[in-house]
Amino acid sequence: MRVAVKKARPAKARPTGSGSASENPIELPDGMMERIRTKAHELWEARGRREGNALQDWLDAEEIVMEQIHEARE
Repeated sequence: MRVAVKKARPAKARPTGSGSASENPIELPDGMMERIRTKAHELWEARGRREGNALQDWLDAEEIVMEQIHEARE
């Protein structure tokens, strides 16, 4: 029995219009990236140093740091 296999099509190039994230990266305040990195590491340790959750640890750390900054400004 023969099974038909579809070949993957090459991805279409996306137009790069004005306003794309790569053209206008967001600049973070001094020290913010390090605060996020430190918090992400703390979360990784608190979760038992399990691999495979780096993105979630980073996103959680961003949220926590942004909340801390917001609260400090109030």
